[in-house]
Amino acid sequence: MESFAFYSERFVLPGGVFGTGYLPVVDGKFGAFTTERPEGTIVDASGKWVAPGFVDTHIHGFFGHSSTDKDAAGLNAASIELARHGTTSWLPTTFTQDVKDLGECCASIADTAESRGSDFVGARIQGIFLEGPFFTMKHVGAQNPAFLIDPRIEILEGWQRAARGAIRKSALAPERAGSTEYIVAATAMGVKCAIGHTDATYEQTMAGVAAGASIFVHTYNGMRGLHHRDPGVVGCAMTTPETYAEIICDGKHVTPGACKVLVNAKGWDHVVLITDCLACGGMPEGEYTSGGLAVVMRDGLCYLRDSDSIAGSVLTLAQGVKNFYDWGIVTAEQAIRMATEVPALANGIERSCGSIVPGRDADVVILNADLTLDATYVGGSLVR
Repeated sequence: MESFAFYSERFVLPGGVFGTGYLPVVDGKFGAFTTERPEGTIVDASGKWVAPGFVDTHIHGFFGHSSTDKDAAGLNAASIELARHGTTSWLPTTFTQDVKDLGECCASIADTAESRGSDFVGARIQGIFLEGPFFTMKHVGAQNPAFLIDPRIEILEGWQRAARGAIRKSALAPERAGSTEYIVAATAMGVKCAIGHTDATYEQTMAGVAAGASIFVHTYNGMRGLHHRDPGVVGCAMTTPETYAEIICDGKHVTPGACKVLVNAKGWDHVVLITDCLACGGMPEGEYTSGGLAVVMRDGLCYLRDSDSIAGSVLTLAQGVKNFYDWGIVTAEQAIRMATEVPALANGIERSCGSIVPGRDADVVILNADLTLDATYVGGSLVR
């Protein structure tokens, strides 16, 4: 593999933006940033941002392929197309499904990740996010209500065995019976617990946080909202500075003004930009199936076919980063970190992605001055 170095005036590195200088890539790994020109090939990114590849920690699929299809070729195709759109790491995200079916999905995702060779140039699978089935009917959203159940750690243990340890995050409604015990046990297993699709009170949600839950699933969407006499789940997200809050950054699920409220309440460094993208992301408008439910994609959104309920987005994380910057909510550097370092930290995968660190896989996005995507590199290889 050819060694080279990026040149730019703006490198998003741990601790700040550095430049003018060079970032070496040797055998697909990052070297140390330097102001001295190294020998060999120089990739000129003058006037552009050199940043870590984007990390999407809540995404159900892309380019016609779902995380739950149990199809290695499809998952690889989705990963390649995600990389072309700037996402170099992701957590394939499941739905509310039958327990046995979910175990099979976990095994298939793990098999796919383990079977990839070092020459695979696509978004890396950094683990699995189980979105369900421990939710409430009131906020079931586009999840299948037929499979809603109470959380039990024995179920998670079975899924984790099938996944060979790949499960990173599990979502639940904290008002369901057994949720506190589940959160304590799952956290002890090293699985992050996320609160979502829930009608819990502020007090019930705080109890979940006290037990170890540390992430809020697509904040505002699928949860009891903020009211001055009932702070609800949103109020808990805003008043627990140690937790992380996901936000779907398409401007449609949540308006820019509401996004700004959340960032002002929590600080940008505890808000995780996500897409919640469905398999039909990157595809033309029309009818599709998502999580076993019929959906219609139109006007940049997916809806349940038989209602006006939003089913999910068709967003790319690169566009979401640009949105947050264009809306004036955060600086360009902060927007980039909210889609790289912050999701990696929130999901416990910061040792493998999210930052440009010497010795780590050289997963990079090159962004133009206005934050439009110019190029993506995975392991030092240009994604074409």
